[in-house]
Amino acid sequence: MATAVITATGKKKLCKAHSGDMTLPKISKMAWGDGGVDEGGEPKTTTGNEVGLYNQLLSKDIESHSYPVEGETTCRYVSTIDKGELTGKNISEMGLFDEDGDLIAYKTFLPKGKDEDVPMEFNMDEVF
Repeated sequence: MATAVITATGKKKLCKAHSGDMTLPKISKMAWGDGGVDEGGEPKTTTGNEVGLYNQLLSKDIESHSYPVEGETTCRYVSTIDKGELTGKNISEMGLFDEDGDLIAYKTFLPKGKDEDVPMEFNMDEVF
């Protein structure tokens, strides 16, 4: 089963921003890797203490975002792995990074194979 979490770093930044001690940097990057599964091929359980992907393969700018849930307590970020990128790789983890380069949200899932001629669009929700 896929697992996702807002990291401890992300929570700490939210706390400090709410208190007025810092300005929250925006989510600017999505990254993918192939280190999100254990030896048995099952998604690793997320802890919230992750500071990076286990094996990051690619990072790209966020293409767009939206608020898909009424009440605007979920923000959906979108980015695409283009044709020719990560060909033959089995993607099993992804993360959202802010402008400071910190991992804010992290997710693991069953491996998804990447074909050369097929772009893959990924959505990742930050849920509050």
